[in-house]
Amino acid sequence: MRVICSVMAHISGDDRSQLLLLPESVDDYVAPDNPVRFIEAFVDSLDLEACGFARVRGKATGRPGYNPADLLKLYIYGYLNRVRSSRRLEIETRRNIEVIWLMRRLSPDFKTIADFRRDNRAAFRQVFRAFVVLCRELDLYGREMVAVDGTRLKAVNSRDRNFTKAKLERSLRESEEKLDRYLKQLDIADKDDVDGADPSKAKDLQAKIAKVRERRVHLEACQSDLAKSAEDQISLTDPDSRAMHPSSRVSVGYNVQIAVDTKHKLIAEQQVHSRVADQGLLAETANAARENLAVDEIKAVADRGYYSMEDIAACNAAAVIPHVCKPNNSIAARSGHFTKEMFRYDAVADVYICPGSQTLEPRYVDKTRGPTKIEYCNRAACRTCDLRSLCTNGSYRKITRAEDEALLEQMAERLRARPELLDIRRETVEHPFGTIKQWMGQGAFLMRRLENVRGEFSLTALAYNIRRAITLVGVFGLIAAAAN
Repeated sequence: MRVICSVMAHISGDDRSQLLLLPESVDDYVAPDNPVRFIEAFVDSLDLEACGFARVRGKATGRPGYNPADLLKLYIYGYLNRVRSSRRLEIETRRNIEVIWLMRRLSPDFKTIADFRRDNRAAFRQVFRAFVVLCRELDLYGREMVAVDGTRLKAVNSRDRNFTKAKLERSLRESEEKLDRYLKQLDIADKDDVDGADPSKAKDLQAKIAKVRERRVHLEACQSDLAKSAEDQISLTDPDSRAMHPSSRVSVGYNVQIAVDTKHKLIAEQQVHSRVADQGLLAETANAARENLAVDEIKAVADRGYYSMEDIAACNAAAVIPHVCKPNNSIAARSGHFTKEMFRYDAVADVYICPGSQTLEPRYVDKTRGPTKIEYCNRAACRTCDLRSLCTNGSYRKITRAEDEALLEQMAERLRARPELLDIRRETVEHPFGTIKQWMGQGAFLMRRLENVRGEFSLTALAYNIRRAITLVGVFGLIAAAAN
């Protein structure tokens, strides 16, 4: 039997010179539920002049400029689709059919695009708040509790271009040691040169010496600038950036704070700071979220990095009910002694009752630093107490109580009543940070200086909220809300 084998052909495309019957308009290429249609509707609904955008009204004379609305649409699209570079956005205006539709075939150059982001950095924050209001009208915010947390994003500044006082002193000392070593080597080379050795070695050493001396002058200038400033460190490429804690995996960057509503994980407030620690930022962030959500009172849950007497008191003054876990840094606990929590406070009598049932009375008031602190002790009872070895290594035990410590006790009681809040915080706040860093690919800022990166992150937070809102109500729902 004879078998005939045939070779199958591959799928082939059309001839590039063939005439095609394409849709008559660009609008036909963009589906009705495409997110760019919401970007168009949302930006068109904004009062850009009230938001603070520059050049909203066109000039009567001279060459006309681009409408800020068009450039804002371009940036929102870019951050929504992981295209943050002004040069890449320029390319997208010529090849991306969605951007061509959105921009109506306008193609500004990258410098115009970059200048718009720099000149309108404060206005982006107002656009973010406008979208928060839109989501609030759609009832996407629970408006009862926010989870507050911070993360570190890399700045346009390396650790080699960041100096603390100790680092400058160490670098100068190393430069001096290196200079001494090179000078000794040069003396030896000069003697060898007299004896007819190769003179190139001496020239290389002279070049190295000149380089070290140049660096020493640079370090001394940095040392002088740091001494004149009130800061504890100095950054050269981005002066506002700061060296972060090694555990953050970010060498030099900024501290990004967000308050996330626990209902649908939408960001209610976002801020960027140069401060390394989170302490002292809870009240500011949570209160701003409360104002954005337009509520009289709001609960805020945060991790132990925000535990601060002053910040907790500020929260209570700002109609924010804090829920912050106390850090496990008790010296007594580490040494195996009774912790402060084992001493019961009697508010009526203003005394502490120790584990040995003795009464500790107020003896000393400290007003030197920070909030007023009162020390409680009973020296006579401690001398004869059988539990003293379990309580202190000294002759007596003292308990310090701050003026507003009742607020901390109330907060601890709230957390004991609802321990699940710490898990809610984790699953709420980690979602936006994970999305921003992994899906949106923003582990670093593109711009320099604090005010610029604040504007940049406003666009990032806005893009995250838009993506999240599309998942919740769809493009049609958002377009309808923007039209009202």
